[in-house]
Amino acid sequence: MRTGARRRMGVEERRQQLIGVALELFSRRSPDEVSLDEIASAAGISRPLVYHYFPGKLSLYEAALKQASDDLANRFVESREGPLGARLLRMTHRFFDFVDEHGPGFSELMGGGPAVGSSRTNALVEGVRQAAYVQILSHLDVDTAPARLELVIRSWISLAESTALLWLDGRRIPRDELELQLVHDFAALTAVSAAQDADMAALFRKMLADEPREGPFSDLVGHLVSLADA
Repeated sequence: MRTGARRRMGVEERRQQLIGVALELFSRRSPDEVSLDEIASAAGISRPLVYHYFPGKLSLYEAALKQASDDLANRFVESREGPLGARLLRMTHRFFDFVDEHGPGFSELMGGGPAVGSSRTNALVEGVRQAAYVQILSHLDVDTAPARLELVIRSWISLAESTALLWLDGRRIPRDELELQLVHDFAALTAVSAAQDADMAALFRKMLADEPREGPFSDLVGHLVSLADA
């Protein structure tokens, strides 16, 4: 009687398995440090068989990156219910979940990795940034952003990336504090722009008007007032 017979995988199933194995390994170590031999061993197949599904390590890395970038973009999807500050905090929390789960891979991608120079990889990264940008615009009830608002949102997205990279380097600041700080940063960037532009001032007043007293935006205003009065 035969037991433990290995089921033969179809082509797409095997590709997805290899992508999953690669993502798991890339989440623990830099992609530069992970060999095709290691990926093949973890998948339970030979190295030559990997080439049946992917031309090489770069191709597999890009496929894994595409799946990871789709996952990251989905982390910014948020219901438009409730105050904006709380929504941004939930989005930021899910973003840091991803960073926490894929630390070395995230750091390699944003800091310069084996596939970062390729146009395909750069397009994937820009796609995630654009997905975050579109989501934030929708939460502000804005279809087309004027120049100052676009500057605020894109600056904040870049700040979130930089903050995550610094956090991964030693995790010297508690994660929950950084998540709240980023939401405060969004309000602060908007406030600075509001001081220069009437439309931004109206948007900022709306953000504060919809914010409960215990919300993150109100929390920031309270701290700033206390500092000014000290």
